[in-house]
Amino acid sequence: TMSVKAFKLVSAVEREMLMGDKNYINIECIECCGKNLYIGTNDCFIYHFLLDEKISTAGKITFAATKQLHKYLGLKKPVSELKAASALTRLLVLCDNTITLVNMMNLEPVPTGARIKGAVTFALNENPVSGDPFCVEVCIISVKRRTIQMFMVFEDRVQIVKEVFTPEQPCAVAVDGYYLCLALTTQYIILNYNTGISQDLFPYCSDEKRPIVKRIGRQEFLLAGPGGLGMFATVDGISQRAPVHWSENVIGAALCFPYVVALDDEFITVHSMLDQQQKQTLPFKEGHILQDFEGKVIVATNKGVYILVPLPLEKQIQDLLASHRVEEALVLAKGARRNIPKEKFQVMYKRILQQAGFIQFAQLQFLEAKELFRSGQLDVRELISLYPFLLPTSSSFIRSHPPLHEYADLNQLTQGDQEKMTKCKRFLMSYLNEVRSTEVANGYKEDIDTALLKLYAEANHESLLDLLVSENFCLLTDSAAWLEKHKKYFALGLLYHYNGQDAAALQLWVKIVDGDIQDSTRSDLYEYIVDFLTFCSDQDLVWKYSEWVLQKNEEVGVQIFTKRPLEEQEKNNINPDDIISCLNKYPKARVKYLEHLVLERKIEKEKYHTHLAVLYLEAILQLKSVTTDNCTETTELLFKLRSLLQKSDLYRIHFILDKIQGTDLHMESAILYGKLEEHEKALHILVHELKDFHAAEEYCIWNSEHRDVQYRRRLFHMLLSVYLNPGTSDCALVVAAVDLLNNHAAEFDAALVLQLVPDSWSVQLLSPFLAGAVRQSIHTKRMTQIALGLAQAENLIYKHEKVKQKGTPILLSDKKVCQVCQNPFCEPVFVRYPNGGMVHTHCAANRHLNSNITHHSSSSSNQT
Repeated sequence: TMSVKAFKLVSAVEREMLMGDKNYINIECIECCGKNLYIGTNDCFIYHFLLDEKISTAGKITFAATKQLHKYLGLKKPVSELKAASALTRLLVLCDNTITLVNMMNLEPVPTGARIKGAVTFALNENPVSGDPFCVEVCIISVKRRTIQMFMVFEDRVQIVKEVFTPEQPCAVAVDGYYLCLALTTQYIILNYNTGISQDLFPYCSDEKRPIVKRIGRQEFLLAGPGGLGMFATVDGISQRAPVHWSENVIGAALCFPYVVALDDEFITVHSMLDQQQKQTLPFKEGHILQDFEGKVIVATNKGVYILVPLPLEKQIQDLLASHRVEEALVLAKGARRNIPKEKFQVMYKRILQQAGFIQFAQLQFLEAKELFRSGQLDVRELISLYPFLLPTSSSFIRSHPPLHEYADLNQLTQGDQEKMTKCKRFLMSYLNEVRSTEVANGYKEDIDTALLKLYAEANHESLLDLLVSENFCLLTDSAAWLEKHKKYFALGLLYHYNGQDAAALQLWVKIVDGDIQDSTRSDLYEYIVDFLTFCSDQDLVWKYSEWVLQKNEEVGVQIFTKRPLEEQEKNNINPDDIISCLNKYPKARVKYLEHLVLERKIEKEKYHTHLAVLYLEAILQLKSVTTDNCTETTELLFKLRSLLQKSDLYRIHFILDKIQGTDLHMESAILYGKLEEHEKALHILVHELKDFHAAEEYCIWNSEHRDVQYRRRLFHMLLSVYLNPGTSDCALVVAAVDLLNNHAAEFDAALVLQLVPDSWSVQLLSPFLAGAVRQSIHTKRMTQIALGLAQAENLIYKHEKVKQKGTPILLSDKKVCQVCQNPFCEPVFVRYPNGGMVHTHCAANRHLNSNITHHSSSSSNQT
């Protein structure tokens, strides 16, 4: 077992003070109450000493005993037991089976001569049931066989309360409330003397050795069990703690939390109640008494009295930590909670946890260390300060005093072992990363984040960039110098950007791309810069680097203008005309930018639309001048040009048409003529120049989009006329005309078509067209009939309503008067209101007029 220095043995009363040279005098019993020490001897004397505790400057404890007086009881029998009742200032003395009450100060018996006779041994109830402060409850084992008696002892009288019989002869007793813990001849029991109910605990043979029964706390006892076990038992007969292992021949035992102290014929042993381990052994020969008095543990031989002085728990804990016995130190510290005031304990316990954390850390037990640091709420800078150069130069941190560990720095701790150092650094990384967002970081965020940045940079860790692009408190000067030292230029740029220094960031990144400095962090750094400038709100920076970006790659570089945030573009923070001027040297970029303005942002400005069309046209003509075959690029450009010419209405048509004249861009010419509403010219080009009949049909369709049916028909008829031009006898045109009619029957007026079509054409040739036309005609006729039928039905409903409204006849006679002017009716013309009232037509007209002016008439008066 691991030893702990828990107690020190200090002499209190030496033999000379007690007996001088009378060798026959032996100590039989002792009692200690406060500073008063009483000793009972074998020659029937009681000695009274005053004990004075002294602490030297070195912290050494000594006791000075001053003899007060001694008293002979006159019985020539040993004094068996002494018990003090301080509330009564009485000492209970057992001698010759009689308990006498004597005055604690002068050792004189009480004047009344009150005493208890026939007692073998006795115990005081430390958890009394009477509630009277001037009364002591005493339990005796009687000389009568198998009998226990309970007494109430007052200042000068005694009173028997109860007599209880036991199944076997009792030989030792301890009391708690109504509960007696008894050692009988063969076993221990718990007996409730109020109810008489008893409960067996475990067997024990009192013939072979002395039983031990000690009350150690509320409703709990310590007993010497079989097999040298110190057993704990509650009044319910259960054990809430594991037993401790004593030697077989224990004479006495006492409790001094968190230790159980036991005495045998050679040693004093100390066991921890917290983990049951033996912690200390003190050689002690001829000892025969071991007792604790209000936390003071006293041992005695026949000749001398000694005190077991406990070392302060904090000292014991520090000793354990110094021996790197973390678990035991923590168990002892937790156990100390009940002996130390709460605030003091919390401060002490946190510090112990932190010390324990550093011990585990030094042994590379990182999981345990982390848990201890977290529980101990360690100022994380204590840990960072172990690592050289990690704390920022501006940090005001000073290590805890007294120190939490014995290391100057990590080099000393790892003794230069690189592998250990790497593990320690990895641990600190993960620990700082975990605590940086918790309360532990409050007030130290700069120190933590700066240290983390340094660790990441040194270890080439991917989290470095994550740290810099999220919220962080890295100190700029320290961090910048460190990143530069470790050649982390891209990261340094991020740090500058986070601190609002975009110009410095860009300058660095441009140098990396240009190869002036080496940093392979990002292979796509050029694209990153483009992206950065795209979202950069500093226009001067955008203009400053626009040339550099475009020179590297026109098509990617132009994104700094085309992909800017929409709200910024809408405000026109950077004028599009300035951008176009800047892009004059970069034709591909200029086209892309104009496409962005026209096609994506749909800006309706003629100059942009015309400019884009001209650029497309020039590029196509340039390509055509180099090669006669249409390459992919030409095809793509032609497609873009046609799409623009078709969809836009904003470019200068005549200007573009002039540029196309004399080229082979027939399709484009046709589209432009279409825009000018010169459809015959356009269709003539498509049919005769290009001979693209499908394109001609498409032309009619897209040109008539969003127009009425008549406009669409006019275009299709126009195309049919081009096909059937009397001057042409081209067979292909005839086929095209037939196909046009058969495929688009619904787009033609059948009657007009039949006039145009040559008489020589057979019905079979035009059968799909005719079938479609007839179907369309019948469908139109039927739809018209349905509409007519619905209108007639609706008209009938209204007529029915009108008849219903006429309803019952209204009789008018010369007796009736007008409701407005109260004059009779002179002619058979009147106005009737829905409420049945009748008025002259002229009165109604006037009233209606007035009601419109004044708005006072009721709603019913307006209904006739």
